[in-house]
Amino acid sequence: MKASWDIFCSVVDNYGDIGVTWRLARQLVAEHDVAVRLWVDDLQAFVALCPEADATATQQWRQGVEVHLWPQEWEAAQVADVVIEAFACKLPEAYLLAMKARPVPALWINLEYLSAEDWVTGCHGLPSLRPDGLKRMFFFPGFEKGTGGLLREADLIARRQAFERDPQARRAFLQALGVYALDGAHLISLFAYENTGLASWLEAMAAGARPTHLLVPQGRIMGDLLRWLDVDQLPLGTVEQRGQLSVQALPFVRQEDYDRLLWSCDFNAVRGEDSFVRAQWAGRPLLWHIYQQEEDAHWIKLKAFLALYVKDLSAPAAQAFTELWLAWNAGADMAHSWNAVLEHWPEITAHSERWCLQQAMQADLAQALVLFYRNWI
Repeated sequence: MKASWDIFCSVVDNYGDIGVTWRLARQLVAEHDVAVRLWVDDLQAFVALCPEADATATQQWRQGVEVHLWPQEWEAAQVADVVIEAFACKLPEAYLLAMKARPVPALWINLEYLSAEDWVTGCHGLPSLRPDGLKRMFFFPGFEKGTGGLLREADLIARRQAFERDPQARRAFLQALGVYALDGAHLISLFAYENTGLASWLEAMAAGARPTHLLVPQGRIMGDLLRWLDVDQLPLGTVEQRGQLSVQALPFVRQEDYDRLLWSCDFNAVRGEDSFVRAQWAGRPLLWHIYQQEEDAHWIKLKAFLALYVKDLSAPAAQAFTELWLAWNAGADMAHSWNAVLEHWPEITAHSERWCLQQAMQADLAQALVLFYRNWI
């Protein structure tokens, strides 16, 4: 019989949590032939990523995954063989009681947030025994051996490379979104939280030597963008021109199309965890807007990744890249660091592809989870 998996997702940060768990659920079904129930407490966020889904359904099947609305009042449900508590979302008490009563223990996994910090490899796979006898295993995605790896479908890199070899496919995809960029223009995507440093970056691009076409999917950065443009709204598809910079708003698209958008651009500004990982698989230079945490704990995570990522860059390129990321996440002036990155553009671009291929040599997150379960039983 197929192993059964329950994945619990509480939508905290718009689309990050559901983005990761929805990708994971689909991949487990498609590549590992397991039965997956995805429990989600906000179906509106799910519909944004899977437009054919029904935001009012308490249960529905989507791409082989049984998707359930996480009820406020939990009723009895059969416990799965593997239970994934995504990002410490806290399982319902009734479900925990059912886990205790299960004749054969379920594998309970706390799927943690992605981090490049040194301690991750030492904590990955460790158990935590509760006073009630239930045992929870901690599973850490990561960038190095000894972690759970990154979410990556088995054919992802091959699909991206095939897309890159087909200029007509790229052109058709962009035109379907209403994007007609000038020949020779830098194409940049921008998906970010609110950021006071945006204005300085936009001004630097507007004053640049090369045209830039900025694509902005609907999201929280839009207010800062409208203020800089000095307009009340930017209807979807409309292009606003400021110097060498063209700005265009795009609709929020499903995950598969967002991947293609990242593949189509020369540079991608992303936020959170899901789009951060997908931008790395795009093999393009990227800029990460990390989710802010209390007491500035996010800076430790950001700097840990930067230290790992820039190791193989030349010192000047590494400095330019690092300063750009630090300025962006501090909401500081970005003009100097952006222009410095442009000076090292070919090196940083080549490095982005090398990093992608190096990471793809590791087991992906879904594969690592399945192997972890097989070893556990």
